[in-house]
Amino acid sequence: MRASGGAERLSVVGLGKLGSPMAAVFATRGFEVIGVDLHKPFVDALNAGRAPVDEPRLQACIDEAGPRLRATHRYEEAVAESDVSFVIVPTPSGTDHFFTNRYVIEAVRAIGAVLKHKESKHLVVVTSTVMPGSTGGAIREALEASSGLVVGRDVGLCYSPEFIALGSVVQDLLHPDMVLIGESDAESGDRLERIYRMSTLSEPSVQRMNFVNAEICKIAVNTFVTTKISYANMLADLCDQLEGADVDAVSRALGADSRIGAKYLRGGVAYGGPCFPRDNKAFAALARSLGARCDIAEATDRINDHQVHRLLGAIAAVASRGARVAVLGLSYKLNTAVIERSQGMALSRMLVDEGYRVVVADPLSGSAAGGELGAGVEVADLHRAVSMADAVVVTTPWPDIAALPPEVFTRPTERLPVIDPWGLLKTSPIAPLVRLVLPGRRGAVWAAEDDAALVRSSSL
Repeated sequence: MRASGGAERLSVVGLGKLGSPMAAVFATRGFEVIGVDLHKPFVDALNAGRAPVDEPRLQACIDEAGPRLRATHRYEEAVAESDVSFVIVPTPSGTDHFFTNRYVIEAVRAIGAVLKHKESKHLVVVTSTVMPGSTGGAIREALEASSGLVVGRDVGLCYSPEFIALGSVVQDLLHPDMVLIGESDAESGDRLERIYRMSTLSEPSVQRMNFVNAEICKIAVNTFVTTKISYANMLADLCDQLEGADVDAVSRALGADSRIGAKYLRGGVAYGGPCFPRDNKAFAALARSLGARCDIAEATDRINDHQVHRLLGAIAAVASRGARVAVLGLSYKLNTAVIERSQGMALSRMLVDEGYRVVVADPLSGSAAGGELGAGVEVADLHRAVSMADAVVVTTPWPDIAALPPEVFTRPTERLPVIDPWGLLKTSPIAPLVRLVLPGRRGAVWAAEDDAALVRSSSL
């Protein structure tokens, strides 16, 4: 039975950090959706109306979806009762930095085994990020071998990765800038485009092409974004060396040029998380394997790796070894508890190795991060971490930090050094009360010093 209005019935294979929001969003847009996962807690949670993972707005989507959304651990049930299957399972990086297709191929084989006994033409959509050549190669071969069907004639196959980020997955799914479709045939591309037109609230550009072009495009987008991030941090490093320079003023002007754009062009800390670092390394590894030049991708990585050393140098300039340093922010970005490849985690480990006492705090990931950092690092809430610190560094620009009472930053004699690579506190009431260090913003630092002088003179 089809969903109301004749919409395709959908199955989503993989109910993790991206799959659960995808299934829930599809269901809120009127589709009948059945999720598939071999991890029983994910299935049980979704069937009980609870979010299997922590992601903003996910629970609200599940509540709205109601009976249109359910889950199972059985491929037979999900594929038989759907028209289109989205595969969004992990593709972990190997030692060579190439993505591995093991879980995608296992899922496709399981789908194909069910399709062998199904009469209607099914569409399989690979949403997991894969290396160029995978969809038309090993993935297609696995689907045809397990189903006995011919891709493009008897069964549709598309590669359609999402451009989404943890902490904003629901928003990104509903309001994409662009939809990317690599298609086996025009009919399959048409079906998938109709689904996206129905499931998005924006009017995204839909780019349709063959498999390999879509596969290249996915990792190229992320590699270009990482280049912008490293470029902004390179500018911040440069501005550190010039009197009166402020990376915010420079990047704001650069971003106003339509050839460049403002997104991701902000001096701060290095990029991290589960996607950007590995996609950049995969792109470079692919280029090297093909004999192509990948100097930009490699330079982007080198500049990114340098950022934690910049932070360490800024701390060493204001606090001697043995001092207690509060690292505020352990998640790799705002609105997520994910700590993979985060600068807060990397800096905390480095500070311990350098002989500092370290206290860490994060509104979402503090307890989990503390377990990974070990007994040598103390975990506290933001208020306590700042109150007990000899120096503070802001590694994730949580608004909660700027909302702390200014008095928690005050010290009876010397002002507390606060290293703020995001400029989060630059205009806050806290700025005049501390020794604010704004990497890449020497002009802004001087302004903060002048403000502090005015506060002191006015209190005499």
